[in-house]
Amino acid sequence: VPAAQPVVEAAKPDETKTTAAPGEADDVLKKLLQKREDLPQLVCWPDDGGPFITLPQVYSEDPDRPGPMHANLGMYRVQMAGGQYQADREIGMHYQIHRGIGVHHAAAIRKGEPLRVNVFVGGPPAMTLAAVMPLPEGLSELSFAGALGGRRVRLCEPPGGGDHAGARGLPVNADADFVIVGEIDPDLRKPEGPFGDHLGYYSLVHDFPVMRVRQVFHREDAIWPFTVVGRPPQEDTAFGALIHELTGPVIPTVLPGVKAVHAVDATGVHPLLLAIGSERYVPYAARKEPQELHTQAHAILGQGQLSLAKYLFIVAEQDAPGLDIHDIPAFFRHLLERVDLTRDLHFHTRTTIDTLDYSGGGFNQGSKLVIAAVGEPRRTLGTTCPAELRLPGGFSEPRVCLPGVLAIKGRGHSPGADGASQDLQSLLEALGGQSLDGFPLVVVCDDSDFVSKRLENFLWVTFTRSNPAADVSGAGASTVQKHWGCQGPLVIDARGKTHHAPPLIEDAAVTARVDRLFRAGGPLARWG
Repeated sequence: VPAAQPVVEAAKPDETKTTAAPGEADDVLKKLLQKREDLPQLVCWPDDGGPFITLPQVYSEDPDRPGPMHANLGMYRVQMAGGQYQADREIGMHYQIHRGIGVHHAAAIRKGEPLRVNVFVGGPPAMTLAAVMPLPEGLSELSFAGALGGRRVRLCEPPGGGDHAGARGLPVNADADFVIVGEIDPDLRKPEGPFGDHLGYYSLVHDFPVMRVRQVFHREDAIWPFTVVGRPPQEDTAFGALIHELTGPVIPTVLPGVKAVHAVDATGVHPLLLAIGSERYVPYAARKEPQELHTQAHAILGQGQLSLAKYLFIVAEQDAPGLDIHDIPAFFRHLLERVDLTRDLHFHTRTTIDTLDYSGGGFNQGSKLVIAAVGEPRRTLGTTCPAELRLPGGFSEPRVCLPGVLAIKGRGHSPGADGASQDLQSLLEALGGQSLDGFPLVVVCDDSDFVSKRLENFLWVTFTRSNPAADVSGAGASTVQKHWGCQGPLVIDARGKTHHAPPLIEDAAVTARVDRLFRAGGPLARWG
C-alpha cells in the first residue's frame, strides 16, 4: 500500500479510491481459512440472543452512485450466531431508523439486488469514531476519518476481488484488523436479539436484515476490539463526550440561533436533549414568551439523529449568558424557575422515536415533548419535601431529587384505554388542591429512594420509562385551541410498564468473579 498522503487531500475523490492493486492486498490482509465461528464470540448480558460485534464499522455504497465518496460507514449491531442464522453463512444486521445504510438498502431493494456490505473491525481509531459520528447526510465518513486521523483512509480491493460472482467487490480498509465481506439479501429477514443495549434495557426480538457472509480476512497479529453495552455510563460514554466536543462549535452554523445542544448520556442519549437557543424576535416586548425558541426546537428535531429525541428542553441564552449546558442541575433549575405550565408545553404525537426505546406504543413509535421557557424566574424552587404534603392511597415516600423536583412512589402501573395509568387521577386531584408551586415537576416511580439517590438515577428512570403523550399529565389540566397545559405540578409517570423491555441485571456469578480480581491480593487490586 502506498505511503499515507496528506490529510488535505482526504476529501478529493481520487484520494479515496483504491490505493493498491488486487494482488497487493494479500500482503495487507490475510485470508482467514477457518470458519466464521473462529472469530471472537462475545456475549455481554445473560439473556443476549448470541454473540455480537460491539465495535463494527459497516461499510456500504450507494447503489445509484457507487464509490467511496458516496459511501456510508456506520456502527450497527452485527449478531454473529444464534437464533435462526445459518452457521458460517449468515449474520444479523440490526440498523436503527435514520441511519445512512438505510438509504443504501432502500435503493438496493428498489433495484431488486443485494446490498454489498463490508464489516471492518479494528484498525485506525479514527474509523471507529467516524462510524458513530452523527455527520450530516452526504458528508463522507471516510473524509472525516482522514481529517481526524491526519492521513487519508487506505483502501484496497479484497483478495480475490470480493467473490461477488464476477461483480466488483467493495473496497476494504487496508488497515483493519478483521474484514467480513458479504451482502444483505433484499428480501430476507430473520429474528435478531434480544440484546442488552445502551438505554439500560434489553432490546427485544424483531426481524432485521440478514448479511450473507462470503469471505473473512484478518491481519497478522490481529486485535479484536470490543466494548460493553449497557446502562450509562459505560465505556461508550467516551464516544458521546468526544462527539459533543467535536460538534459543539459547529451547532450554531448548522442550526442558526442555537448555541448548544446536549444529548444526555445518563438517559441513553436520545430520550433527553437539552438546548440553549436565542430569543430575539421581539426584543422590545415588556413580557417575554417563547417565540424564536419554537423555531429552533423544530430545527433541532428535524436534524439527523436529533430527530429521535423524546424530550427537548430549550431555554434562551439571553436569560443566563453563563449557563453551562453540561451542568444538568443548573439547567433544570433555570428551566423550572421559568416554565409556564399552561403555555410552554408542546407535544408531538404519533411520531418516531429511537428503535431501542420501548416506552412508546409500538416499534419505533412514540411521542415527543418540547418545553421552551424564557424570561425572569416566576417561582422559587423547593429544596425540602413539604411537611404538609398529602398523598392519596397508593402513593407514598416523597423524595426531593433536585430543586423543584419530587419523586413519589406509586403502586404498580395500571393502564386505562388511553394508556395512562388509572390511578393517576386521584394523585392529580390531591396535588391540585395543595400549594406546590415550589415543585413544578413530580415524577411517579417504583422506587423513590432509588430515583432521588443520584442525579443519574433520576435522569435514567424519568426519561427512559415514560412516553410523553401517555405518561405526562398535570394538576388542573385543560386544552385550549388544542394546546394542552396545566396549572401544575406537571406529573411524569415513570413507573415500569408491562410493555417495557426488561432492565439489564448483571449475572451474579460474573460479578463475583470480577470482584475477586479487584480484591486485596488479586491481579487487579491496585486499580480496585
